[in-house]
Parts: sequence; structure tokens; C-alpha cells
Amino acid sequence: MQTVRMLLADCPARLAFDIVSNTWNAVVIWALKDGPRRHTELREQIGGVSAKVLTETLRRLEEYGLVTRGYELTALGRTMLVPIEAMGQWAYEHGEQVAVVR
Repeated sequence: MQTVRMLLADCPARLAFDIVSNTWNAVVIWALKDGPRRHTELREQIGGVSAKVLTETLRRLEEYGLVTRGYELTALGRTMLVPIEAMGQWAYEHGEQVAVVR
């Protein structure tokens, strides 16, 4: 029964998918895995993100309770590292197959 509800609008799993599916959320979370960073440090580490988009992403992650105002992962934010790493591993193993189909 729980599996059937997994992606319905009121299901917590859908929120998790929304969080990791945003272009920059997972990237920023992963960039913070080794400790707090300043805004400029994050931009340099990530590359390709504007200051405005990074600020918006950090604010959104703060609203979710995943990042502190000091640009550090919260305990809850650290729990996102496992699924993000798993998705990265999946992409590493299957990315070429997906790219060929596209």
C-alpha cells in the first residue's frame, strides 16, 4: 500500500524526489559534504552557477532544513548524502546508456 502512494502529491517520498531533482540542490549538498563553505568558495567549487542561483538554492535548502545560514549541512542535510551518492553511482554506471538513447 505504501509503495502505491509513493509519488502522490501528499507523500513524503515525492518531496524527496522534488529536492534531489532540482538542478542545483544535490550539487550544493554534495559540495558541502566536507564542511561549511563561504558563498564564493561554493561558486568556485561547483562552477557554472551564478551567484543569484546559488543564493536561491541555499535559501531553498535552508527552508527545507538541510543547510544552515552559515552554509553548512544540518544533520538532516547529511542524510541526503547517501541517496545523492547512490544516484551519482547509478549515473556513472548507466549514464552512457541513457545518453545514447537521448
